[in-house]
Amino acid sequence: MFEAQPTALPGRNDPCHCGSGKKYKLCHLRKDQAAAPSTARVKRPAPVMGLEPAAGGRGARAATLIKTPEQIAGIRKAGSLARQLLDLLDERIRPGATTEDIDRWVRDATAAAGAVCAPLNYKGFPKSVCTSVNEVVCHGIPEERVLVEGDIVNVDVTPILGGYYGDSSRMYEVGRVSAEAHRLVEVTRECLDLGIRQVRPGGHVGDIGQAIQAHAESNGFSVVRDFVGHGTGVIFHEEPQIPHFGRRGHGLPLRPGMVFTIEPMINAGDWPVRILADGWTAVTRDGSLSAQFEHTLLVTPDGVDVMTA
Repeated sequence: MFEAQPTALPGRNDPCHCGSGKKYKLCHLRKDQAAAPSTARVKRPAPVMGLEPAAGGRGARAATLIKTPEQIAGIRKAGSLARQLLDLLDERIRPGATTEDIDRWVRDATAAAGAVCAPLNYKGFPKSVCTSVNEVVCHGIPEERVLVEGDIVNVDVTPILGGYYGDSSRMYEVGRVSAEAHRLVEVTRECLDLGIRQVRPGGHVGDIGQAIQAHAESNGFSVVRDFVGHGTGVIFHEEPQIPHFGRRGHGLPLRPGMVFTIEPMINAGDWPVRILADGWTAVTRDGSLSAQFEHTLLVTPDGVDVMTA
């Protein structure tokens, strides 16, 4: 939810933000410079890593890279609720439903569980969930848009339960969709699964991105660079950042007790995005379809635990 944008761009001779290990000037500098003119006029959410206060609750006082057993237990409960909220939508998202309906269903179910929706009023976001339809990459704002046969929609939820955050998103196919849309959804699901398989102590953040990027591109799709996964649980957005592209063996080493999201955004066309006038909704620049799945994960001593499964 509210996938973080990479923080300030590195210097020319610093390591590239993509995790390749190359100097920035030899890697993404030209691409970033080329993209800058088209995005400079658009208001975009500020980088959010670790800037907001914790939501409260026992043990939820400050963000740390390595979570305590008490924090892990709280995050697990919130993650379980996130899964239940997405399960609730399986039988409800049909042609004729609106994205406003989705927001109301999730908001009411979250309140009934004794939790609150983290997105509501977060940095001015006006709704309780994100609903991203077709070419919308992420951060779509629910409205009276009627879903029609053939749409694909991502719903991104983050309940706060007992002061802890559970962050997850899922794709839904509305009625019968095109072969291209279905393949995009399935490949994106596979990208998330492959990324999760890379999570283990001694691995690196770059392992996750490399696995996702290789699978997406081998299927003729592209990986969005503008938004990345992030630490979560005690604060909505924490370190580390988790790019969905990169180079194996590079990036931050993974350690037991880390909690973060993997949430690849995969486009049927090219990867650049643009932000609409509302300051939130990110869409593919070329108008192609986009899909995303997300889980919150815990690095364990012997592998990984999917906390929102």
